[in-house]
Amino acid sequence: MKIALVGYGQMGHQIEEIAVTRGNEIVLIIDIDNFEDFTTENLKKADVVIVFTNPESSVEIFNTCFESGVPVVSGNTGWLENWDSVINKCLELNGAFFWASNFSLGVNLFFQVNKTLARLMKDFTQYKATITEVHHTRKVDSPSGTAITLAEDVIAQRGAYDGWINEQTDDEKLLGIVSIREGDVPGIHNVCYDSDDDYIEIVHSARNRKGFALGAVLAAEFLPGKTGIYSMNDLLKFDE
Repeated sequence: MKIALVGYGQMGHQIEEIAVTRGNEIVLIIDIDNFEDFTTENLKKADVVIVFTNPESSVEIFNTCFESGVPVVSGNTGWLENWDSVINKCLELNGAFFWASNFSLGVNLFFQVNKTLARLMKDFTQYKATITEVHHTRKVDSPSGTAITLAEDVIAQRGAYDGWINEQTDDEKLLGIVSIREGDVPGIHNVCYDSDDDYIEIVHSARNRKGFALGAVLAAEFLPGKTGIYSMNDLLKFDE
């Protein structure tokens, strides 16, 4: 399969390494130094585009890919207020879009555990939930997309909160997300239910970025020939 990479930071390098190891070909690499090469003509050389860039340019990049008729895989966060317009553009052009807040296979298993625990905690109102996420200092968005997914799943499954806020809170109707930026941490996510008597905690801790990169490559291999909107639930065949 022929892959175009848009964004060539640490994740882009990891994706390239894993994709080539799995027998794929990288036919285009776009980074800040050669963005003028991000053209419809060049994109059409690829079977799929994997996008990991800064959130500010996400919507423009996605739409250009859809207009070029090339399926898109992305883990970009920080653009989700434009979700509806991006999805509508993809569907209007009969395109394909695979988005995940986190491509790690382990994190997506963690999402399922989180939803199950939230359902179990529904009737135990003495427990206050909090989510903590720790990432490297270069991470721009806060909270992480993974933390937002965890929070939205807790809110949907437990039914005790009106929404989330990116800080510790005593408000019983808000789920607090604490964001920490330090060192070169690939990603730690913690969901804690705390009461006066005890607490319950589940944690996912990434050792490196290879797991994220592998998931993105698997998504890229999954997407060609399809139309519509896809997620890791589709790739991993998780029942909703």
